[in-house]
Amino acid sequence: MRKTYIAGNWKMNKTKSEAVELAKSLVVALKDGKYKYMIAPSFTNLDAVGQIINGSNIILGAQNMSTDESGAHTGEVSVLMLKDLGVKTVILGHSERRHIYGEDDLMINKKVKLALKHGLEVILCIGELIEEREAGKAEIVCEQQTRDGLSGVSEEELKNVTIAYEPVWAIGTGKTATPEDAQAIHEYIRKIISNMYSADAAEKILIQYGGSMNAGNAEALLAQKDIDGGLIGGASLSVEKFEPICKVK
Repeated sequence: MRKTYIAGNWKMNKTKSEAVELAKSLVVALKDGKYKYMIAPSFTNLDAVGQIINGSNIILGAQNMSTDESGAHTGEVSVLMLKDLGVKTVILGHSERRHIYGEDDLMINKKVKLALKHGLEVILCIGELIEEREAGKAEIVCEQQTRDGLSGVSEEELKNVTIAYEPVWAIGTGKTATPEDAQAIHEYIRKIISNMYSADAAEKILIQYGGSMNAGNAEALLAQKDIDGGLIGGASLSVEKFEPICKVK
């Protein structure tokens, strides 16, 4: 039985004091929660938030990381730095990294393997643009991103990977794939994992939905057979919006 996994991606929001206050509130609000929880503040707030959630049932996540462990990479943050701050998981391949900052599958795969090498869990994001969906290419795009992102990852390492399906056209727009549309892609991704690894690996891997999930649609989305949680953006920025998602029955 797969455990529901709700992750909050705070993106480039919250000052240090704001992040600390939200983290404190979430520790209290989610202390009796039955699911797996993660929050990913900005790099500058990782240390402060990590101290607040340490010992709670909330995992500390990072929103990105460098392809390299160290060296002349101005402006980058390494996996070693993240681990030193107590980070347990890292979001990689987010659509904003792909489409705003030009990260391709090769770069994302390099990050995935480096994170796994150092014992971090990975949330690997995949998803199609609106023009790709309208052209009937959603499955093709998601398959390529999944296969390329996991290239060289063993079945044992796959145990530390969660996939997040985020239709790019539904991120931060208020638009959401219907539960049936989302389920169809999730089911297809699971078939890809079965083909790449095994039926057992496909059955066990968690696949989150990451396209404007909110308190109003979370129950219907999470009721789908192959949707195992959510990667939440805007709705994770307040307790009032995030807690109801985290406690959907």
